[in-house]
Amino acid sequence: MKHCMTPRERWLAAIRMEPVDRLPFWPKLDDAYPMAQEGRFKNMDIESINEWIGSDNHVWIPPCLKEKHDTTSVEHSRNGNESRTVFKTAQGRMEAICHFDETSCSWHPVKFPVETPDDILLMTDIFEDISVDPDIPELEKAAGKVRSIGQNAVTNTCFGKSPLMSWVEDLAGVETGHYLLADQQENVEKLFAAMQKVLVEKGKTVCKCHPADLIYLSENTSTTLISPDQYRAYCSRHVGECANIAKASGRYFVIHMCGHLKGILPELSKLSARAFEAFTSPTLGNTTLLDGRLACPDKCLIGGTNAMLWLKTPQEIISQIRNRLDELPHHRGIVVSPAGLMPPMCKPETIREVCEWVKTYPVRN
Repeated sequence: MKHCMTPRERWLAAIRMEPVDRLPFWPKLDDAYPMAQEGRFKNMDIESINEWIGSDNHVWIPPCLKEKHDTTSVEHSRNGNESRTVFKTAQGRMEAICHFDETSCSWHPVKFPVETPDDILLMTDIFEDISVDPDIPELEKAAGKVRSIGQNAVTNTCFGKSPLMSWVEDLAGVETGHYLLADQQENVEKLFAAMQKVLVEKGKTVCKCHPADLIYLSENTSTTLISPDQYRAYCSRHVGECANIAKASGRYFVIHMCGHLKGILPELSKLSARAFEAFTSPTLGNTTLLDGRLACPDKCLIGGTNAMLWLKTPQEIISQIRNRLDELPHHRGIVVSPAGLMPPMCKPETIREVCEWVKTYPVRN
């Protein structure tokens, strides 16, 4: 009789490209999901909904890191649905503003801190002044949470994102970021070097101290935000350095990438990462599971669907998942998920029906 794996065992076998008793299924729900539901689900927490669905759960644990500044400062404040981050150096200040959207339970930038060439220099001073330490009390809490979860889920933590992706998403924005990178390349690359030094320090600390099963970079990679040439010039090297740190530490390194990836699959194949998460199918993404498997035969692929698919009927969702799974040479290293977050318009009953079908799909190990 085939051994019935626990959710954690099933996840880790997939991450290691090993045979599984059945395909893992993770619906990737967030806090916005219950709010959009009706009846009993509206008042249920995420853990309870996952349990009702029958998910192979995947639980996030904070990274438990402390940043220290000696001559600069980064101050955070919140007033209602607005948050402000003020960056101060001896030469000047910058400010980032985000607004909270209650429907999606998410923060959205409305003002980026880097707007001018002078801001690049200020932000470089900020990052050159950062040192990183483990937060021991928080690590003890994290260890307790991991113990309490046990075999019921796989656990993960995230220690950041690479400099270019942080630049276009968090510091300068897509448009301004690309203009400044083109016009002020030397200074932006000096900032990237300072950012990478901090990222590496965080990666080493997390890989050494953190109890989670999986270590993530939250890259949000997509060639709709950066070009393949930029990925090769910056991200590949920066992410690769972090991946090598994790590999040398014996940790499972996962990269969250939720956009168009087909143009950079050759670069992704060279990274010593265990898995790519949020592997998004067309038409929202542009990369199928087969594309990923042929280009990256040793990587676990977490995703294989997209948000628009989950707005269809259970039968249509199942049909497309079946077609994409059938065309694969084998099913080692596959976790079925919505890739990005599950759209709240998809009902729990639909997710459960698809989950039950995934559990019956005949895997070819």
